[in-house]
Amino acid sequence: MEKLYYRQPYVKAFEAVVTDCREGKNGRYQVMLDRTGFYPEGGGQPGDTGRLGPVKVLDVHEKAGEIIHETDGPLEAGTAVAGTIDWERRFGYMQNHSGEHIFSGLVHKKYGFDNVGFHMGSEEVTVDFNGVITAEELEEIETEVNRKIAENLPIRELYPAAGALEHMEYRSKKALTGQVRIIEIPDSDVCACCGTHVMSTGEIGIFKITGAIHYKGGIRVSMLCGMDALKDYRKKQKTVTELSVMLSAKPERVVETVEKLKNENGIKDGRINRLYQELFAARMEQFQCSQKPLAVFEEGLAPIQLRQYCTMLYEGGRGSVVLVCSGADGSYQYAIGSSCADMRAISKTLNKELNGRGGGSALMAQGTFQASKQAILETFTGLVKE
Repeated sequence: MEKLYYRQPYVKAFEAVVTDCREGKNGRYQVMLDRTGFYPEGGGQPGDTGRLGPVKVLDVHEKAGEIIHETDGPLEAGTAVAGTIDWERRFGYMQNHSGEHIFSGLVHKKYGFDNVGFHMGSEEVTVDFNGVITAEELEEIETEVNRKIAENLPIRELYPAAGALEHMEYRSKKALTGQVRIIEIPDSDVCACCGTHVMSTGEIGIFKITGAIHYKGGIRVSMLCGMDALKDYRKKQKTVTELSVMLSAKPERVVETVEKLKNENGIKDGRINRLYQELFAARMEQFQCSQKPLAVFEEGLAPIQLRQYCTMLYEGGRGSVVLVCSGADGSYQYAIGSSCADMRAISKTLNKELNGRGGGSALMAQGTFQASKQAILETFTGLVKE
């Protein structure tokens, strides 16, 4: 098997002979060739897609030394076939993989942290490090990566002899034996890698960190390079522009305007909550103190208001068990509470009888019923006795 993706990493189309074709799973076929330009999944990089003559290549992976092309149709063994790679997709992976090398290399060089996880997905690239890097430090590294890209440094592929490899400092996630492929970027990275890369850093275009979270005692960084970074920027720029129009604010003042609206809404919500408390207190006066169960239906209450009204009623002694519902006939949200009965068991039975969902604590449960008002009343009064 001739691996053209290493010897000719920029190959977009090639000729090959089908050496075998087997029926696979889920209507797919497994095609083997005497030579291929399709990169098989490995090292965090997805397998290539494209076409082999009349059939689509849906995925490529390597198993027991064989490179298997997953296709949507069969190909006859012994026939010549033209392979065409989805180049835009592949080149995007090459840009991202090359940018990751510089990034991980500089992080290792400056902070000594290892890249312990790497994944290239359809929406983002993630890199896991076994140490924590601050937002300010990530920004500094991001700037340095883009400087290395602007220098248009060569990206070299090396196959050092065993003796030379023993004395070479390089990054690797695991101990390696046999022939090792080393990717070297001057003053940036030396790393064992089986992926595909661009030939010079300038082809990466741009490197952008899009997010970072704490992960397994270290940090997981999301990043994008090249055309993927450009597409991401366009999408976010469109969002900012739309928000700017909606808020009647300049793009650079969107955050400030949203913060102002958030504060104003907090004040407004506080006033509304106080008004609801006054309303609930007034409504409660229509019910006499009682040790009987009480069911109340009110329109337009949010879940938090259901809880507040229910609590006020049972703490005010208006019922031994209080059920408050809000909604339209056939679909209701509910809160049920009591200071003298376990609401977990009662709500479980009500949910079963009224096609409901929800739960809670001994004092209060909350959820939804898919039932009529009449069915709720009959079930509640039949279950909860005086």
